[in-house]
This record gives sequence, structure tokens and C-alpha cells, in this order.
Amino acid sequence: MPATHEVVNQPAPLVDHDVAADPALLHGLAQEGAQWAEPELRELGRLAGTARAQSWGQQANENEPALRTHDRYGHRVDEVDFHPSWHVLTDTAVNYGLHAAAWADDRAGAHVARAAKFYVWSQVEAGHGCPMSMTYALIPALRHSPELAARYEPLLTSRTYDFGLRPPHTKQGLLAGMSMTEKQGGSDVRANTTRAVPTGDGDYRLTGHKWFTSAPMGDLFLTLAQAPEGLSCFLVPRVLDDGSRNALLIQRLKDKLGNRSNASAELEYDGATGWLVGEAGRGVPTIIDMVNGTRLDCVIGSAAGMRAALSQAVHHASQRYAFGKPLIEQPLMRNVLADLALESEAATALMLRLAGAADRAVRGDAGEAALRRLAVAAGKFWVTKRCAAHAAEALECLGGNGYVEESGMPRLFRESPLNSIWEGSGNVAALDVLRALGKEPAGLEALLDEIALAQGADARLDAAVKRLRDELADLSEVEYRARGLAELMTLCLQASLLYRRAPSAVAEAFTASRLGGAWGNTFGTLDRDVDTAALLDRAHPRPATTG
Repeated sequence: MPATHEVVNQPAPLVDHDVAADPALLHGLAQEGAQWAEPELRELGRLAGTARAQSWGQQANENEPALRTHDRYGHRVDEVDFHPSWHVLTDTAVNYGLHAAAWADDRAGAHVARAAKFYVWSQVEAGHGCPMSMTYALIPALRHSPELAARYEPLLTSRTYDFGLRPPHTKQGLLAGMSMTEKQGGSDVRANTTRAVPTGDGDYRLTGHKWFTSAPMGDLFLTLAQAPEGLSCFLVPRVLDDGSRNALLIQRLKDKLGNRSNASAELEYDGATGWLVGEAGRGVPTIIDMVNGTRLDCVIGSAAGMRAALSQAVHHASQRYAFGKPLIEQPLMRNVLADLALESEAATALMLRLAGAADRAVRGDAGEAALRRLAVAAGKFWVTKRCAAHAAEALECLGGNGYVEESGMPRLFRESPLNSIWEGSGNVAALDVLRALGKEPAGLEALLDEIALAQGADARLDAAVKRLRDELADLSEVEYRARGLAELMTLCLQASLLYRRAPSAVAEAFTASRLGGAWGNTFGTLDRDVDTAALLDRAHPRPATTG
């Protein structure tokens, strides 16, 4: 190359690092009783940090899924074709138990271990996490019908990825999807018009149209339809036991902003066979068990996106020079990066605590179940909202390089609003906080007790908790204030967790900025006395060889 094209001052790609060598992740894993999972987590983390894994994520997004409605002879097939990289990513995810395997693991902390692995592997590529999340969340809803659970749960929890449209009982492993939203209703599922007519032999025939179907290439779907008794929940297979295709017709795949590697579809039921899950007329309470599981994964996925963006920003700033020294040594850039690190660490701490609550709720802890119900709703609102702002700022840390597709940052940016919209956008999530407060008052007591574990650690946190209690004491026009209430709940919980689980420099900086009135409207407005060195040391990607 001519000398004028000599490449200097360009950071090397971020490869050969251990994505799981994340201090907040590993400490939280131990705090939540899943330290036994660290060897497998680190193994997955080292794979996630390779150039090979990164290429799988890139290829899966550049070669998007394609719908084949008919075969060469004109038979309706409704198959979704994926690039081989998608299958490698999904096979890895299933092998490491990111789907429903935790439900078959009796060890305490199994759901925490699964959350940690989901967090690590999602940093490679987020789209294939959708069928993982759907399959994980299906199990508690399916258990409303013990016969169906006994039939399908062993295959849903299997660590074998067996892609293809065949009768479920002939496969070595199954994945699930959800088909709930309709054009006229959106989040108002009670406005659904899909009909379910009983056949008299225990089956139902479903007829209607679904506007968003997640993971349409799955083997089983949980869906809502209007039965004679009212809105009910049904399990619908893609292929019937005799090998014939069920009457599920994929109309088209959605052309989405992000999440492009993953297929989402418009689906028509034309007399499709379905089986009742739970009690007829009680479809919403039944399917909400699935929705709560996927909302937890929204928090985990957003935390993963923040960590991935932070790692890229810190790596770039450490190797890129400007005005005579690395960007990371420039005072204003340090402020921005440290602020991004705080947001990421608080999200990671929260998602692990929520996963711990979910794990203990499964094992019969009523207090943890109540905490999970309220805190997941609040966390889903706030953490997913922060993800988009975080991705935009992290991208900007790379300057023009970050705006180029090859950097990977545009993909993270496009992915960042997804979890805030999926399973109920911001208003729905905030109103769900109010619903949880009304239906399960024990949740608020559990949340306040959890926050109080850090009482006295910081006067600003104590003052914020008092504001929270004052907000809850006055329920006039509470719907109008629901977003602010969800935000304050989450920030208080995050600050409390950081005081108990993170170095004091992290907890103090977070509390001062988020709760002490010293936070601006953008990242990079931390006080001068913040220990940015301590924050950034925890944010640096670790080479895979350091263990």
C-alpha cells in the first residue's frame, strides 16, 4: 500500500477476551448462590470473546431469515430458513442451557446460572435469544396443565437442538414461541378476536390472525383465543402427531428495526388444533406466567447489551490516541465512560438479584416470589429504557468508527429499544407496577425490606426511600405518575444492591448521580470527586488467558 495509507492509531479488534470475566457478574453469581456454575460460565465466556463467535453473530444478522410459504410443487410449507450461523449460535445456547434447562435442574441457583449464561452469550448476538427466552418462560405456564407438562417438558428442557418441522414426540429437543398480539388490540389482549371452538374430544380449533408471533420457527406456541368461557390460553403445535402440518399459516416476516437475525411473523390460524392450558376463561392469568419470565429476560438482555457496548467503548478509548494521550485518559471521556460503567454495573446487579428471586420463588419462597413480581415489572420499565440511551452514548465514544456497521455498534444500537417494547412498552410496564402493588401488597413490603438492607449507608439513598414512601402514601392520580414511581423504585433497589455488593466507589458514585440530584440529562456529568479509575478498572474487558 502507498505510504499515505499506512494504518495507525486504529484500535485492534476486541477479541480473545473472557466475556464472563466481569466482576459484577461473578460477584453477583456467588451472592445469589450459583457460584458452582462459574466453570461452565467462564467456558462460555471465553467462547463468546472469540473472533469466531463474533463472526457468527455478524453473519446471522447480515443473512436474515427468509420465509418459504410453499415448496417446489406448490404445497404449503410455511418454513423459515436461517443462515448456518444462526444454527451454530442456537445450538450453543441450547447446549449451555440458556433455554428451559434450568427447570430440570434441582440445584439451588439454577435459574441464576441460566441468567448469567444468557447475559454472557447474548453479548455475541441477541436475536437468537428470543426462542431461548420463550422456551424458558413457557414452562411455568404449561404447568397449569400437568398432562401437557408431563408430555412436553422433558423435550423443552433437553440440551439438544433439533431444528426442523417434525412431530414433537419424534424430536430430541423442542423450542417454543408465543403468539398473542393482534392488530386491533396490541397490549390489550382482551380485545383479541381469535376464536377457539371445542371439538368435543378435548381439542380446540383456532381461527384468527396474530399480528406478532415470536419465534415462528418453533415447535410449540402459547397463544390466546376466545373460547366459549372467555379468553383462554392454548398450546398449539406446528406439526401434529400424525406428521401433518397444523393449520398455522405464516403470512409474512416482520421487517424490524433491529433483532434482524430473529424471525418474527404475522400468523393466521385456519382451524388450527390447540390444547387448553389452564382453566377455560382464565387465559390472561395463565399466560402471564410466561410473560413474567420473558420480562425478566428483557432486563437480562438489556443488561447484556449495556455490558457489550461498554466493553467496546472502553476497549476503543484505551487504544485510540487524541491530543497526545489515549482517549481514556482524557478527563471528559473518563467521565462519560465511568458513567456508562455505572449504568451497566447497576443493571447487572439488578438482573442477578431478580434471577435469584425467581430461583427462590420456584423453590417455594413466598417473599421472594412477591419481590420478583413487583421488582421485575419496575426493572423491566427502567433498565430497558436506559439501554437505548446507553447504546447511543457508547456508540459515540467510537466517533465515526462507531457509526460504521463493521464496528458492531450500529447493531447494538438498533437492538437497544427492543426490550423496552417487547412484552409491554414503557406505559404497560409502569402500569404493571401499579397492578402488582394492588394485587400483591406483599411485594411492596418485600421490596422495601430489600432496599432497607442498605439503610444508613448513604443519606441520599435514605432520602430517596422516604420520597418513595411519600409517593406511595398518596395514590391520587397514581397512573399519571406511574413512570416516575417505577423509576424511583428501581433506582433505590439498584443503589441498595450496589452498597451491599459493589466497591464503595461504585455505590457512592451511583447514588450521588442517580439519587443525589447531581446527575445531568446526559452521560458524563459525574462529580469531580468520583473515583473513575475504580469504575473503569471493573469495566475493562479481561483477556481470556487471565481466568
